[in-house]
Parts: sequence; C-alpha cells; structure tokens
Amino acid sequence: MNSTDFGARLGKILPPLTVLGVVIAVWWAVVVKTESAIFPTPWAVVTGALELAEDGTLWEHISASLFRVGAGFGLAALVGIPLGLWMGWVGGAYRTFNPIFQMLRPISPIAWIPLAILWFGVGDLSPIFLIFISSVFPLIVQTTSGVHTIDRRYLRAAANFGVTRSVLFRQVVIPAVLPEIIVGMRIGIGVAWLVVVAAEMIALRSGLGYLIMDSRNAGNRYDLVIAAMIIIGIIGLLLDGATRLLERLKTVKWRYVR
Repeated sequence: MNSTDFGARLGKILPPLTVLGVVIAVWWAVVVKTESAIFPTPWAVVTGALELAEDGTLWEHISASLFRVGAGFGLAALVGIPLGLWMGWVGGAYRTFNPIFQMLRPISPIAWIPLAILWFGVGDLSPIFLIFISSVFPLIVQTTSGVHTIDRRYLRAAANFGVTRSVLFRQVVIPAVLPEIIVGMRIGIGVAWLVVVAAEMIALRSGLGYLIMDSRNAGNRYDLVIAAMIIIGIIGLLLDGATRLLERLKTVKWRYVR
C-alpha cells in the first residue's frame, strides 16, 4: 500500500473515529458531572460486556439472535426474490398480488407479535416468523421494481436476435435486476435485526433483546443494557457491511461504478 492509498483510507476512517471519540468523552463527562448512581460510564459498560463475554453468556445471546435472523431472512429471500421476479416479469401476477402486498407491507412487524405467539408459541418459531414478515416485503417490492425499471432496449435487442423468453429471463433480466435485489436485501436485513431484538424483549428467554430486559429487571444493570445496545448496533453495521460486499460481484459491480 502506497502513501496515497494509506492517506485516502485514513481520510475515510479518521472522521467517524473522531466523532465516536467525542461522543464517548461527552458521555463520560456528563456521567461524572451529574454523579449518576444508575447510568454507567463507558468503562463500566466495557467491564460489564467483558464480564458477560468471560462466562459465555454474551456469545450465547448473540448466537441466538443471529440464528433467528439468519433463518427468518433466509426464508424471506427464498420466497421474496423469486416472487418479485415473477411479479415483475408477468403482468397478470403483478396486478393480482401487488395490491395485497402493498396493503400488508405498511403493517408494523411488531403488530404481528400477538398472532405469532398464538400460532407458534413462545420459542424460536415466533421471531423467525416475524423476521420473515418484516424482510419478505422489501425483497418483493425491490425485486419487482428492478424488473420494471430494466431498459427496454436490452429486451428488444435480445428479441431481435431470436433469444427465447427463458434465456432472456436468465441472461438479461436476472443480471440486470441483481443490484436492486441487493438493495432490498440491505433493507430487509436491517429491518430483520430491529425486529428480532423487539421480539426477544417480549416472548423469549435468550438473545440480545432478552439480555436488555433481563439486565434491566435484574438489579438495574444499566451497564449491561448499554453494552447490549452497543453490540446490537455493531452487529447491525457488520450485517450491512457483509451485504454490501455483494456489490463487488462482477455481475452487479457495473451499477456501483463511480
């Protein structure tokens, strides 16, 4: 790595690190100034997180949350992406199902919690269902929109060469819509991570959401509450970053060239 590349990377990393350092300094100063007996200092949060990490509790909660998100989001991708492609490609399917999905999409996933518990009980199936519901609609809508926004010149050019409809769909439509699918995946995984934490606060006894509620109820351990909140944010950032890595695939990189 030459000095120019190093300087460019440092220029990207330094501003957010500076802001983060200022936030931590202000947080620490306010807690010390107010002499709060409940709200923790940054160091108390770090020690609380290390305490959970050492006895393995933290990793158990993180694993439980990631498993639920992975299962629910995976099911949503398996259903939402093919369904979105079909609705975008077949006009009759779009006219039939789009009104129903547009009616269901604005309903908050949290509103489904009572029904999820009624149908699936208190266990992993309830949050997996909630994550599926929260993720599948962004994937359907974004994929359908991607098909509809394909430049018709590509389709006409393929038709002029006598390309069959199935080959056109596989080799033109799907590659063209992949960038929109990735956008839908980023939206869906973000919403899924929000929903699993909310669901775990209400109906489960494991996961980061449960950790927040349990820490609050078990002796006002706000150091663990804040630690869990920060970990949720960090994992959400990592999940979004992992999804963005798909933008580097050769089949979709053309869309993100600057």
